Amino acid sequence: MSPAGAPVGGLLVLVDPVARRLDGESVRIARDVLSAGAAAKICLPQSPEEFARALARRGHRRPVIVGDDRALVRAVGLLHRERELDGEALSVVPVGQAGSLGLARLLGVPLSAVSAARAALDGVVGVRDLLVDDSDGVVLGGLRIPPVRPPAPRAGGASVRSAYRSLVRTLAGPPAAPAAGHRLRVEADGVVLADVDRPVDDVAVAPGGGGLAEVAVRAEGAVVRARAAAVTVAGADFRYRADAAVSGPVRRRTWTVRPAAWGLILPR
Repeated sequence: MSPAGAPVGGLLVLVDPVARRLDGESVRIARDVLSAGAAAKICLPQSPEEFARALARRGHRRPVIVGDDRALVRAVGLLHRERELDGEALSVVPVGQAGSLGLARLLGVPLSAVSAARAALDGVVGVRDLLVDDSDGVVLGGLRIPPVRPPAPRAGGASVRSAYRSLVRTLAGPPAAPAAGHRLRVEADGVVLADVDRPVDDVAVAPGGGGLAEVAVRAEGAVVRARAAAVTVAGADFRYRADAAVSGPVRRRTWTVRPAAWGLILPR
């Protein structure tokens, strides 16, 4: 890691609208700390389009994202697609519901607004690998293809409230029925780790450092592990969770590691 140094053009503080709505006090604290420590332009975009325009017009200002994991992934994805991620160091002040800050925690960002804002001012740059898929999507922390959960039986005449409670139980509690495996072909740098002739229970891919991804495939109780620069999954329609979002269904997806592709400012 290397010191971030004073931002030449100051800071561009992008406050996600969800963060403002959920925790205005933490947003206020972050703004106060950042404004006291550097020349800071505060942007309050109302939509993803305004967020993208503000980031594109940042000039020499260093971006600071105030928001949850989705806001951070959105910023990195935008800079990647504009081919402006190389050499750009970002900061994030995590603000959001507890369940929406897991990526920030994984990356080593303090969850305290004060601590994260101070790190944005005088922290060090940690250079990180990035996973990029064949649709130009980005993965910062990791992705997973979980087992398929069979749909719960629908009760006739169920109310919206009871249906919602059933959904919450399905997502948060133990499954009511055994999960089914996927019929997938998983390749790591061309080496087949699993094929469609047997069900795959779980696939996990994450940046592993050194320009390679860590790959784990679980099938029939056994786990196959590998390190690879590119991972391809193909087969029947499948969904996957990458960082903060669920994507799919798709029938084929390749993720490629971009070594040292982006920088995140962390506490010293």
